[in-house]
Amino acid sequence: MKLLLLSCCAPCACAVIEKLARDKVDFVVYFDDPNIMPAAEYEKRRDEQKRLCDGFGVPFVEGVYDPENWLAAVKGLENEPERGKRCFACFLFRLRRAARYARENGFDAFSSVLGVSRHKNMDQVNACAKLASDETGVPYDFTNWRKGGLEPRRAALIREKALYNQTYCGCPFSAKK
Repeated sequence: MKLLLLSCCAPCACAVIEKLARDKVDFVVYFDDPNIMPAAEYEKRRDEQKRLCDGFGVPFVEGVYDPENWLAAVKGLENEPERGKRCFACFLFRLRRAARYARENGFDAFSSVLGVSRHKNMDQVNACAKLASDETGVPYDFTNWRKGGLEPRRAALIREKALYNQTYCGCPFSAKK
């Protein structure tokens, strides 16, 4: 099985990438984050994700940085709280893009680390993933990447690899900024 793993950032993805690589899963990390602004922040996170992938010998693919279409997808939701309707729209936008990429490039399934952070709502991510999967016909791997010792391993890897650990999700409307 060939898996596409949608990643939001190296800190959220590090333990999952390590586990999948250790388990010899055939997978590619897909960095597609048009929600990250400004562009300099996007580039910093992209480069850190690529550095992590290179360190594990894992293929890395960058999606198209397209903040204009992302802004259109969340228009009218700018004042929504974290974990609210804006996050749902954001997750759906990004998971649809990942599912389409998976379908167009011969992946058997896709998954994501969008729900790894405790600041995100796993139920929202899974609902959006189901919609994207149903629309494209590409199965979604609903593995809860917070479980199985991955949360403490993630914290350790962030320290061990001195990963750039940002203070907000990337969304210009995020209260975490």
